[in-house]
Amino acid sequence: MSDEQNTDLELDVVDDEQQQLYEHYRLVADSGQVPLRVDKFMMEHLRHTTRNRIQQAAAAGFVHVNEKPVKSNYKVRPGDVVTLMLDRPHYDTTIEPEDIPLDVVYEDDQLMVVNKPAGLVVHPGVGNFHGTLVNAIAWHLRDLPTYDPNDPGVGLVHRIDKDTSGLLVVAKTPTAKTHLGRQFFDHDTHRSYNALVWGHFTEDEGRIEGNIGRDPRDRQRMAVFPPDSDIGKSAVTHWRVLEHFGYTTLVECRLETGRTHQIRAHMKHMGHPLFGDERYGGTEILRGERSSTYKAFIQNCFQLCPRQALHARTLGFVHPTTGQQMDFTSELPSDMAALIDKWRIYIKGNTNNTL
Repeated sequence: MSDEQNTDLELDVVDDEQQQLYEHYRLVADSGQVPLRVDKFMMEHLRHTTRNRIQQAAAAGFVHVNEKPVKSNYKVRPGDVVTLMLDRPHYDTTIEPEDIPLDVVYEDDQLMVVNKPAGLVVHPGVGNFHGTLVNAIAWHLRDLPTYDPNDPGVGLVHRIDKDTSGLLVVAKTPTAKTHLGRQFFDHDTHRSYNALVWGHFTEDEGRIEGNIGRDPRDRQRMAVFPPDSDIGKSAVTHWRVLEHFGYTTLVECRLETGRTHQIRAHMKHMGHPLFGDERYGGTEILRGERSSTYKAFIQNCFQLCPRQALHARTLGFVHPTTGQQMDFTSELPSDMAALIDKWRIYIKGNTNNTL
């Protein structure tokens, strides 16, 4: 259940009794084991997971005792064999150094800041066990004896999506990881993104607040829930218009929190999905004309930047040992810059379009 082994217990319940399951973990209760709920028992023995995840796994039929599925309230007794059975084979996700190009913006003995290109997965997971950013970082730091890429006490402090480009900070030491992690937890860092979104904004800036959690209709997406609800985690995004293009708008989004898909989900919730964001409806023609010329223009835009138009442009934090404020800016990557230029040219030639 560790992060480095990428055991995701947030799975849907499967009704197929013939579904093949694969053993991922095996725990044997010793002879002195007092009766204990299986979810608590597993929490005591497995790192980097939560009781809620274990309970979800049990509800899905993935927690077995003595080769039979049990509920999370089952009491473990001496000699019980507790196994976690998942619907995919166990895969060794030990992070190995791989010679992958890495754009290092800054580096010292405590940390480094990298500029991730779109299309590069950050961390190994199902379907992407190799060729990730952490494999590239492991190669870059392969001669640093104190850096173990499989040690959760060092490495990436935060993440961005595969098809989002931009800045990330990497901790080389446990001290740096703890200090930087605390800044992210306390919302003391400064992060802003540039995003091209569908639609026209009538105001120049604003604030979005709404809890973010799994979309019950599509577990690959996140959804926004009321701030006072018990669903999801609190999330706040501040946005500011940078440039209008009639049917799309270039905005700056500043994160107050850092939830999964936060900008993508918040913008979708506002009625402004990110341009090119297939998962959140951004690959549909949501604004504009019905002419074949306009449709061809949009398709050309999608081909020019075949991903969500989102870039982690700025990153600011306090250095963990010197106490110095560190601020970094990354220029827009070529695909997103070309997309925005294309919209500038379009709007200049179509000044009479209606919003």
